[in-house]
Amino acid sequence: MTALASRDTVTTPVLPARRSWYSPLLAVLLLGTAVLYLWGLGASGWANAFYSAAAQAGSQSWKALFFGSSDAANAITVDKTPAALWVMGLSARLFGVNAWSILVPQALMGVGSVWLLSAAVRRSSGPAAGLLAGLVLALTPAAALMFRFNNPDALLVLLLVAGAYCVVRACEKASPRWLALAGAAVGFGFLAKMLQAFLVLPAFAVAYLVAAPVSLGKRLLHLLGALVSTLLAAGWYLVVVALWPAASRPYIGGSQTNSLWELVFGYNGFGRITGDEVGSVGGGGGRGWGSTGLTRLFGSEMAGGIAWLLPAALLALGAGLWFTRRAPRTDAARAALLLWGGWLLVTALVFSYMGGIIHPYYTVALAPAVGALTGTAAVQLWRMRAHPAASGLLSGGVALTALTAYLLLGSSWQPWLAPTVLVGGLLAAVALFFAAHLTRWAASFVAIFSLVVLLSGTGAYTLATASTPHSGAIPSAGPTSGFGGRGGFGGPGGPGSLLSTTLPGESLTALLKQEASRYTWTAATVLSNAAAGYQLASGAPVLAVGGFNGTDPYPTLAQFQQYVANGRIHYFLGEGMTMRGSTGSDAAQQIAEWVASRYQASTVDGVTVYDLTTAV
Repeated sequence: MTALASRDTVTTPVLPARRSWYSPLLAVLLLGTAVLYLWGLGASGWANAFYSAAAQAGSQSWKALFFGSSDAANAITVDKTPAALWVMGLSARLFGVNAWSILVPQALMGVGSVWLLSAAVRRSSGPAAGLLAGLVLALTPAAALMFRFNNPDALLVLLLVAGAYCVVRACEKASPRWLALAGAAVGFGFLAKMLQAFLVLPAFAVAYLVAAPVSLGKRLLHLLGALVSTLLAAGWYLVVVALWPAASRPYIGGSQTNSLWELVFGYNGFGRITGDEVGSVGGGGGRGWGSTGLTRLFGSEMAGGIAWLLPAALLALGAGLWFTRRAPRTDAARAALLLWGGWLLVTALVFSYMGGIIHPYYTVALAPAVGALTGTAAVQLWRMRAHPAASGLLSGGVALTALTAYLLLGSSWQPWLAPTVLVGGLLAAVALFFAAHLTRWAASFVAIFSLVVLLSGTGAYTLATASTPHSGAIPSAGPTSGFGGRGGFGGPGGPGSLLSTTLPGESLTALLKQEASRYTWTAATVLSNAAAGYQLASGAPVLAVGGFNGTDPYPTLAQFQQYVANGRIHYFLGEGMTMRGSTGSDAAQQIAEWVASRYQASTVDGVTVYDLTTAV
């Protein structure tokens, strides 16, 4: 979408020379992003304690770091591949186990993602488009949420944007080296969040296959090489874990057979699509995870994180493909549209129709594509504003964005903001339609005003997200958090739950620290989130019976009884649990019932405590 001089001629953009204003503005953008993502970061405490406890374990044990163990004694892993934990664990080793050492790396990943996205879009659409794309990413609420949190999504987005940048470079001169680097970036993204990383591969492949300036045979050969690079970067870890003797490594959390392959292709793989995740806490076939369909991303759960500029991005994609329909095969603008548009469409469709576990913060994976398409379209349509079709699309895009923001903001939060954005957006849309007939200064004012309106809704929601502490397993974007979001720790006392973690009180913490070095695990408890709170407070390993959902078959009752007989566990914490799903193992329930029937219970800081060294 680079020119509209005639219906039959579309020019191919070349990499623009670095302009004197680009570097200072990029520095301002990156500095502002850093402030946004770092300011007050410690207020979220341990954020997702499930991963913070694993980072703590990794700071104490190299084996725990490599496998992503929940505890330094290497009982069971988290239910993901551990690349994100490698970063957090190394940071904790260097700077100590605290909220800042765990969360700052995520914020820096956000800054890196904005920088790489700006660089990628600049190469195909110019410096202004690159800066705007980066700004849109930085001001996306889901991005502010995840880059201030310690879920694996931050590393995933960084690696996928890095892969997209490499594809842009590869398309310029048909470079197999850059394409292989793109494959490697996606492969390492797999080690952060498994098969979700591969959703961008169709877009990467189509962009290169269509646009690389080399013969079809060489394009296919280069793509084959990139596929090998992806498989090597992703598969080496799977092979190592498969070959490692099971007796000398932790149990693979989230699986029913102690298999990372099962975790990849089952619980965290195709099970997420079909809804048939064995051991899941929700209903299969879409039950328990919201309705599916094309409107899912605009529903109340998903919309606040990503939907602000989503309609505008889809409009930009359609317009761009139409304007470049007669461009040469190697046209860089159309290649970029195929890259970012394919990323957006494939990922959005999967999120819209997957019947298994899905959370609103997953939508951060859409943010780079939305930013790239919006930034590219806004700048190119502004340059072509003398053409009625371009000015109409530019005007319509701003009006559509203002209407979207009005509907998302509603009247419950900052009630003055929604009508202000709507009125301002409509005024900007009218002014943009006639911008080609304005003086230079008047046109500049209209452009700046329109940009402010375009980003006011998403920007306000992003600031609200950044100023809200978040913890628990399912944080939500915006001024208030959803289930398991803000306030998930809930202060001292009481047991943790499936999706939130409660830090123990002073008396229980002191009890757990007492003689902890004499035991492999100072305590055991059902559910990883509950174990995480006790472990982070005491600094000693806590065995998470049943893993995250309490449905993993580790340890079995026989194994647990042997651990107790060998004096490896000091306490068992919490009441007996009830299975939270219709599938998976009930070993955790058996263990809890066995402990309750054999050992005397006492209450410390509101938590039921069984001393496993003294049977009734």
